[in-house]
Amino acid sequence: MRFIILLSVLCGFIFSCGNSSEENQNPESANDSSIIFGYKDYNFPELSAPAKEQAVHWGVLEDFFSEAKNVNGSNYEALRNHSERMKEYSDSLFKNIPDTLNTKPINSRLLVLKTRTELLFQTAHQSIIDSSKIQNSVIEMNIAVKNLITQLNEKFQKDNIDFQRKEDEETELKKQQRYKDSIMNLELQDKNKKKV
Repeated sequence: MRFIILLSVLCGFIFSCGNSSEENQNPESANDSSIIFGYKDYNFPELSAPAKEQAVHWGVLEDFFSEAKNVNGSNYEALRNHSERMKEYSDSLFKNIPDTLNTKPINSRLLVLKTRTELLFQTAHQSIIDSSKIQNSVIEMNIAVKNLITQLNEKFQKDNIDFQRKEDEETELKKQQRYKDSIMNLELQDKNKKKV
């Protein structure tokens, strides 16, 4: 009877040790592949047609937006890789702003974007993985990208409104000039009739 009890305790101990080592291995792999950061179906606002034209000339912008989309719905390893590339792209964006887009509002949005990208990079590359901090960094980066896109669209919309206003003013000035010219012509005709 003692032998059976001792054998049962020994078997229970062996199985519990085996389960414990398997449990220690699973959380590490879960950190790398099972946790998804950001939102898989997250969509950034669309760039307006004039902003898209400018983005083509500012090639790094398209690359940055592509990486920002890829961050959403990625696991830890992919997020680390995307954050490295985004950090490089944001540095390049901030240093190489085209003259047409070099305004204070866009500069400030780029500075915020650069800061958010660097914070995402730092949280993704810490020795201790804190998934909630990483998730918050992804959300903040998404907001920064959204704000930049909104500012770019507003800049081109404002430029279009300014251009339209200038055209309207020029058209109005031409109408006034034609009106003045027609009045002068009538006055000249009246003078000529009086002389005759």
